[in-house]
Amino acid sequence: MEWIADPAAGAWLRTHLDPALNASMHAVVPRGFPAYARVFHPPAVRSLPDRAVPSPEEWERLSPEERDRLLDLFIDEPTTWRDAAHAFGTVLHPLAQWQSLVRTPPGDDWNLRLAPDGREFTGPDEGQLEPSRLSWIAEHLAAHTSTPDAGVAAIWGGWGGLLGHFGETSSRRFFAIGDDAPHHQEMLMRSIHDPFNNGFRKPSWQEGILSREISEGPKLELPAREHVLFSASARDFTDPSWVLRAPWRDLPAEEHGFAPSAYSPSILWPDDRAWVLVSEVDFDSTVVAGSAELVAALCADDRLEALPIPEGADLTWDADGVNAS
Repeated sequence: MEWIADPAAGAWLRTHLDPALNASMHAVVPRGFPAYARVFHPPAVRSLPDRAVPSPEEWERLSPEERDRLLDLFIDEPTTWRDAAHAFGTVLHPLAQWQSLVRTPPGDDWNLRLAPDGREFTGPDEGQLEPSRLSWIAEHLAAHTSTPDAGVAAIWGGWGGLLGHFGETSSRRFFAIGDDAPHHQEMLMRSIHDPFNNGFRKPSWQEGILSREISEGPKLELPAREHVLFSASARDFTDPSWVLRAPWRDLPAEEHGFAPSAYSPSILWPDDRAWVLVSEVDFDSTVVAGSAELVAALCADDRLEALPIPEGADLTWDADGVNAS
């Protein structure tokens, strides 16, 4: 995988996208493909053996000792949209939206919902696929292109810490190290907020995950989004260890003790353009545009939760007419 300095490699996408304010998915997902699959990102569920998860009000009434005992008993695990629909008495369908699926009252937090069966559901990640899930999808992608070893991965330039930039030193990423000592916190606050000296400092280059050459280089400009391009094929992602080979691997975070990680591609396509994978930053699902055979294979894979969707599908947060209250 290598940086592609010329963004013209992705210019063809513009002719297949709608204006940014269009309500359909085609502001980010190309039109013109025979079929489309929506791969749902997994939510998470927290449960307690033999009892319901306490409500926020109940939690506040517990003593610190009681809270510690309960925290040791919590079971956190990934789950499915179908399981959440069953828990909340709603319907999983191709255009379902999470906040409607979990019956979120107006103004409430849709990302954290307590189901009638006592389990606590956390909403799916937006814009990102975990490495193993991407590898499962990539297996199907590689089997449905004549160029499984050649393609392009586009990474959204707005991900935190990805690109370097000119700015104040205090604007760099902050890596929490878990020290709550008051004197240490006071020192951190002084280092971050120094209004007298900040006025005299000149902006300097703040390093990102990617090099300065790439950070300042040309980007692929699409409606409301800019992307950095890399040569990358479907086969490059069929093993979850692709993270270790990605040029955008987050090495600065690893230097602070974090496990190896890398953003999953925002857009991925092969040289023959047989399909396009889109993990839009504001979507809780990944959309794959391609052949009917590819979509059928994705939807039949038990490791994934995927459903076919029509061209022109509306995936905005209030588009779930089935589960709307």
